[in-house]
Amino acid sequence: MMDIYNIISLLLVGFIWGGTNPLIKRGSEGVSKVKKDNFLSQIVYEFVYLWTRPSYTIPMLINLSGSVVFFYTLSKVDISLVVPISNSLTFLFTSLMGMILGEKVLHFKSYLGMIFVLAGVTICVSSKL
Repeated sequence: MMDIYNIISLLLVGFIWGGTNPLIKRGSEGVSKVKKDNFLSQIVYEFVYLWTRPSYTIPMLINLSGSVVFFYTLSKVDISLVVPISNSLTFLFTSLMGMILGEKVLHFKSYLGMIFVLAGVTICVSSKL
C-alpha cells in the first residue's frame, strides 16, 4: 500500500543515494594511485585508503543509511514500485548534486530526461494510490 509515508521514504532514499554519489566519487579520488604487487594486497590497501578518508567514509555511511530506508520501504511497498522509483529518483538527485558541485553543466536533453523521470515516477505512484 502506497501512502504518504512510503512516498516520503522513496523520496528520502533517492535524495540520500543521489546526494551522496558525487561526494563518494570525490572522496575516492586518488585510489587508482594505490599500487601493490599482488591482487590481495591491492584490495586491502585500496580498502584501507578509502575507509581512512573522512571525505569518503562520511558520504558512504550516509549512503548506507539510505539503504536501510530502502529495505524498510521495500518491506512495505511492492518491489515493482520501490526499485524503479528509488533508482529513478537517485539518478535525478545525482544529476542535481553533481551540478551543484560543479561537476558538469547539464544539457537540454538531461533536463528533458529529468522531466520524463519525474513524470514516470508520478504515474507509478498515482496508479497505486
